[in-house]
Amino acid sequence: MESLFGKTLSELQDVAAAMKLPRFAAKQIADWLYKKNASSIDDMTNLSKSARAALAEQYEVGRKAPIDVAESVDGTKKYLFEAAGGYVETAYIPDADRATLCVSSQVGCKMMCRFCMTGRQGFAGNLSTCEILNQMASIPETESLTNIVYMGMGEPMDNLDAVLKSIEILTSEWGYAWSPRRITVSTIGVMPAMQTFLEKCDAHLAISLHNAIHEERAQLMPTENHFPIEETINTLRRYDWSGQRRLSFEYTMFGGVNDKPQHVAAISKLLAGMRCRINIINFNPIPDSDLTGTPRTAMEHFRDQLNNRGFIATIRNSRGQDIMAACGLLSTNKKNE
Repeated sequence: MESLFGKTLSELQDVAAAMKLPRFAAKQIADWLYKKNASSIDDMTNLSKSARAALAEQYEVGRKAPIDVAESVDGTKKYLFEAAGGYVETAYIPDADRATLCVSSQVGCKMMCRFCMTGRQGFAGNLSTCEILNQMASIPETESLTNIVYMGMGEPMDNLDAVLKSIEILTSEWGYAWSPRRITVSTIGVMPAMQTFLEKCDAHLAISLHNAIHEERAQLMPTENHFPIEETINTLRRYDWSGQRRLSFEYTMFGGVNDKPQHVAAISKLLAGMRCRINIINFNPIPDSDLTGTPRTAMEHFRDQLNNRGFIATIRNSRGQDIMAACGLLSTNKKNE
């Protein structure tokens, strides 16, 4: 049965028209779905009984509770959701007065980055808009969330239509009415989807950089051969980053691989003059990998060298490592078998 949850207002207007309901019924349904958290069509009491009965013959609300949860010693929680293509994981990360949810956009991923468990898993399917939003709407901490990052399983720009619809629902007055400044979407630089995202959406953008040298980045991220980082940066330079929208670069550090002075120089050259933030991330080891992390003191020196060159660089603390919820560790490979 088709879900109502995850439909935009225009899609709900199409539903209302097909069911021969008045046009304003679409706004009423959206209100029940996104503001009143209705769990069933019967809850929508300002629709007539006959309208509810007709809707229930073809539709369900469609929100589904997580089927498992793991909790870290640091308070991070990892939720497991069933999806049409298998299973996905979602990380809830509380931190003082902030609570961030790291949502997935795909079951697995096509990008095959060497340092990522999701990439190693392979690709099993795109999540629907309903399945993306359900990760936010069906956990106990929904009301406490301050930020959402599309940095879980999958490449968001490889499922752009569903991602954009989910952000439309999150940010619209008839939806959850969030500011787009509470949302960050990550990408390795998939084109032309990234351009479409920048033109249609005001959410923040994070680029998975990890190496600014073409040949070395290709060894870590095979997609560098299809979407070179230099072309990504050239595209980004055509947009205005002087306002509130934030551009950031994710840089996971690997011992002896991308943590040398020449890598500071390469980043500085690549991003020269750009208004951006660089987030340095500790590598969370994955099984059977020849990659290792960079010592903390070396990471701090790397950060300081970038800051000395005029960038804003910070080290992001890893969260949820003990439950495999930290950056690069999400995977449902065994569960999908």
